[in-house]
Amino acid sequence: MSLLSVDETVEERCPVPENGAPSPDLETTTPPKHLWAEQAAQVVAVAVLLAAPALLSFRGKSLSDPDTWWHLRTGEWILQHHAVPHADTFSWTNAGKPWVAYSWLYELLVIKLFHWFGLPGILGYTAAMLLCITAAVRRLIGRFQPDFLMVALFTLVGCFSFARIFTPRPWLFSILFFVLELDILLRVRATGRARKLAWLPVLFALWANIHIQFIDGLIVLGIAAAEVVATRFGWGERTLLQPRALGLAILGSFLGTLANPSGLGIYRVAYDLASQAGVMNKIDELQAMHFRTTMDFLILFIALGAAAALAYGRRLRIFETGMLVFAVLISFRSVRDVWAVGIFGCVILASAIRTKPRHPSAPLPRFGAAAAMAIAALIVVLGARVMRISAPSSESEVASTMPVKAVEYIRAQGYPGPLYNTFDWGGYLIWALRMPVSVDGRAAFYGDPALDRSVATWSGQPNWASDPQLKAAGIVIGPINMPLVQFLRTDPHFQLAYEDKVAAVFVARR
Repeated sequence: MSLLSVDETVEERCPVPENGAPSPDLETTTPPKHLWAEQAAQVVAVAVLLAAPALLSFRGKSLSDPDTWWHLRTGEWILQHHAVPHADTFSWTNAGKPWVAYSWLYELLVIKLFHWFGLPGILGYTAAMLLCITAAVRRLIGRFQPDFLMVALFTLVGCFSFARIFTPRPWLFSILFFVLELDILLRVRATGRARKLAWLPVLFALWANIHIQFIDGLIVLGIAAAEVVATRFGWGERTLLQPRALGLAILGSFLGTLANPSGLGIYRVAYDLASQAGVMNKIDELQAMHFRTTMDFLILFIALGAAAALAYGRRLRIFETGMLVFAVLISFRSVRDVWAVGIFGCVILASAIRTKPRHPSAPLPRFGAAAAMAIAALIVVLGARVMRISAPSSESEVASTMPVKAVEYIRAQGYPGPLYNTFDWGGYLIWALRMPVSVDGRAAFYGDPALDRSVATWSGQPNWASDPQLKAAGIVIGPINMPLVQFLRTDPHFQLAYEDKVAAVFVARR
């Protein structure tokens, strides 16, 4: 059951020649005259499999993600100034304070997509990333499981396990890079082809400029290094991963992470993000699962099943065990990281199930993988048309959750700031109003005290009127159902200027 161990690989369990013809060792072979039909059907089936998660993302509320907007504004700033910001210009409460745009490469990508395609381009980013992630997961699982149907099942379970984060965020790149890194390491462990490790520094150089969770990838390398050291002392199963090659790969990967605008300072950013426990308790995506949905229990069952599969083998597999422990820790700590258990757990389960497949899943016929990706992309595009994904429908989705009309009113009236707003709307106001905000989705940048104060004020707690930022505000904008909005209706310092079904706007009495 070892993941591509030295003793056994998928190709050895179910040999398939490189030309894609089934091996005579299989119980049932396909007559040559019908081979083309089976191969074509396999390509189409793989295409449908790859397209499924991307199509599902169109049914979500991707454009309701409040962080999308400050990422867009940052990308726009980078294009305008031909530089990466190192100080905050988007808030008046932290104006000039050092701030690192650690996802600058992602922000350039999404602003370009927005310029080219408008809001549908943002949805297209999510769909395209999910298409790539699903292809990478399928490829990874297909290395351990020869049965086509089992590969499809575990691929879908692994991808749908994190359906709640099918949103246009840079973390989609982290998921993709995590799978690619895992694929490289497991392949080298089984084959000894150390040249493939040369891709890791390139991957980490990109990763460190796109999302801060490249740190997770370094931890994976650390687990691989721990296995190599342990096997030198006779612990665990041996692999073909050589210490010298892995050491060079780790060094190269670390140096690759330094190829970013902040250099070594990116690690300080990662520490600051990880060390603010208060932020994790306030942001939904950073909280632990509440086990109120079917998806939460699916993650639990995947973790338990993977642990049972490892235990059933009765052999010490240091890398697999260490990876599962790591995946469980980050997945059960934060909802946004449930993909780690969802994907790696399915890899372990797929490798544990021994079958005599009637339909070998790998390899596809020549150029089959490229053809499947092309067909999957076409399915996604057609699906977007059928589901009426367009600029007007996207704008309507945004208007249902964001203060679109209220922003138009403020701009028309030319009200002066400072602006006092809620945490969730800060990003959109940065983008749409072009006025410095009091707070936005960059939670770690503001810190726990500022977030606590903002939450207390908007919740209408007894000391809400003493909030210094509220006192200094020239405009207050917030959701119509917030307690503070109700209190301000009778407050002598503010007057109601505008309201609709989504937002209310108050201006200070001068």
